[in-house]
Formats: sequence, structure tokens, C-alpha cells
Amino acid sequence: MIKWRGMAFRLHPLFVLVMIASIATGHFAELVTLFLIVLWHELGHLAAALRFGWTVKEIKLLPFGGVLEVEEAGIVPAREELWVALAGPAQNVVLAGIGYLFGHLGWIDQGWSDDFVRANALIGLFNLLPVLPLDGGRIMQAWISIQVPYHRTLLWNAKISLVFSVLIVGFSLYPLANGGLLHLNLLAVGLFLCATNWTYYRNIPFVFLRFLVHRSERAEKQMDRGKLSQPIVISDDRPLLLIIKLFMKEQYHLIYVMKQGKIARVVPEKTVIDGFLGRLSSGNADLKFFM
Repeated sequence: MIKWRGMAFRLHPLFVLVMIASIATGHFAELVTLFLIVLWHELGHLAAALRFGWTVKEIKLLPFGGVLEVEEAGIVPAREELWVALAGPAQNVVLAGIGYLFGHLGWIDQGWSDDFVRANALIGLFNLLPVLPLDGGRIMQAWISIQVPYHRTLLWNAKISLVFSVLIVGFSLYPLANGGLLHLNLLAVGLFLCATNWTYYRNIPFVFLRFLVHRSERAEKQMDRGKLSQPIVISDDRPLLLIIKLFMKEQYHLIYVMKQGKIARVVPEKTVIDGFLGRLSSGNADLKFFM
């Protein structure tokens, strides 16, 4: 692990296994190239995150990219999440373009140039798959959060990521059915993604709780800028906790409680959140409500 300006750079164990396998099979040069591509890819994310003022705690490097761990996870605007997610694959496009140009001009070996372009294309495209924690999964989550309530966004994204993770595992095993060879590296990545997304799915209540805890602070900033509220209408015989599942990440809500067709009261979202968090701290609420 390397620390720089309060940020930790760490190699994920999966990357370490790939390194050992590459050295054992005499592919050290390819390993160095892969490492540099992945590092540059992740530096693109880092530069974009710092540009938006995010607090980056750790950068984990994986064989196909990396993961930024930030303080603001789940509470930053979707627009920023989209730009940060796209910044990684954009670096692969830049590197591929440079590699192709240098090869075309004869400044580097044409065979190495082709391999370099192909490696960047594979890493960039693989990262655009709709699977967390890949860039495509983060892009999908940011886009869905604009369309539907945030709790539903978390559930949909986790389930879609799990489906595609299983498909990756299936794709790695498919050659065996035709007498071919197992795609061992792809199988390892697929199993890693399955485990990661199953854990993420089980932790959705805590991810959503973090969203609620930090929501009041962000809501105050939105109101300072004159943010329009989006009403949520509910009858007075329904639990107010159900309202929390309807909160949109990019909106501020006023809850209109209806009784016999008339507005009984208007409740700001902060009152609902504070009420739920108060019940949670006293043991009168269950996080399983969010599963």
C-alpha cells in the first residue's frame, strides 16, 4: 500500500494473483503494461473526483480497473457521478489513440501497438458493462437514480449487477461445453463480481441509511439555491416510513398527508427522516424494512 496526500493506493488481492500468474508464465512485460493501463484508467477517475471536490480515501487497483472509495459515496449529484465514472474509460480511449498513432508513425513496434490498443479497448469496454463496481454499473446507478426513487435504484442496480456477474461466469465456462478451454481469468473476475454484488445487495439497508443520514445536509444546500420541492402524497393511514422509500436522490420532498380527500398536514422530509432515525436509535425500527 502506498499513501499520498491522505489517499491510499492498494493492489486488490485479485490483482496480486494475476501478477503471480503472469510472472510464473513469463508474461512480466504484459503485466507491467496492464498495470500502467489500469493505473492511468484509475487516475482519470481520481482527477475527475478531485475536480468536483470529493474526498478520496482509497484507490484499489483490480486487473480490469479500480475502485475509488470516497467519503461522499451515495450523496453526490448524479451528474458528478456520471462524469467521474466516464473519466476512466475516456483515458483508455486516449491511450488507445496514442498507441495507434505511435504505431502508425513507426515510432513503436506495430505488433506492440496493436496489442496496446487491443488491451485498452478490452479494459475500457469491459468497464462499461452494467455491473458494480465497474464504471458501467456506476453510470447505470446514476442514470436510474434520476428516474426512480433512490431505494429502488439501489435494489435494481444490485440485481442487474448480479445477473450480469452470473452471465460473466457462464461465459467463462461456456467453452467447456464445446471441448474448449476454461477462461480462468474471466472466471475469477466473474466470481469476484458475484461475491461483491451479493455483499452489496445484503448491505443495501446500510447504504440507504447512509444516504438518509447525509440527506439533510444536502437538502439544506439545495434549498439555499432555491430548489423546487417535489410533493409526495399519501393517505394518513399509511406508515410514514413508506415515504422514505419514495425519496428521489435529486429531489427535495414535501409530504402531503391526506385525510378524507383533504390535506391534513404537510410534513417536510427532514421530519420524516429524523423520526425514522430516532426510532432506529431507540430500537423501534428495523433495517430489514429496506430489503
